[in-house]
Amino acid sequence: MTARETVLGRVRDALALAPQPPTTVDRTYRRGRSLPDAERLELFTDRLVDYKARVRTCTAGETAATLADVLDGLGARRVGVPAGLDRTWLAGWDGTAEEDRADVPAPRLAALDAVVTSSAVSCAETGTIFLDGSADQGRRALSLVPDVHVCVVDLSSVAVGVPEALARLVPERPTTLISGPSATSDIELERVEGVHGPRALVVVIRTDA
Repeated sequence: MTARETVLGRVRDALALAPQPPTTVDRTYRRGRSLPDAERLELFTDRLVDYKARVRTCTAGETAATLADVLDGLGARRVGVPAGLDRTWLAGWDGTAEEDRADVPAPRLAALDAVVTSSAVSCAETGTIFLDGSADQGRRALSLVPDVHVCVVDLSSVAVGVPEALARLVPERPTTLISGPSATSDIELERVEGVHGPRALVVVIRTDA
């Protein structure tokens, strides 16, 4: 008997003596958690800032003024927007909003100063924003190619944890998860931003509908 056969024989014997795994997987995750708006906002903001995202808060009525201030602060003059974005959000800004289409090539998206989208759901515990490709969020390339992503999040769409956030999504829709600006590390563990997505993320949180 070879050494290989000896080792495999011992593995088979050990497996025969081991307890059998359950036939079903326990799915009793934590669900249904909630927090008051103020605590949810504080937790979500803390996670976003920890991921190096910039955060602004406003009421629904202040959306246009806040976005104008953000875009002017970024020096953005040409901004990409999905077809279904509420254009009144940009009423206070005097730059050019270019509506995205499926046939717009990636190099043209890269030439934009920024992109403005809405969002589907967010998770406060992880600081993650979910985009599902709806008309006010656009295709995945629109939020990944431009160097700056300005994302509008309604506080009412922010769930406490991952199970609560996932429960609000439509599984069949294409989902993009965003946790801060795109970042990775090279072989020497030096942080590099903007490799796989926007170099900067600005989140505008609307505290009311």
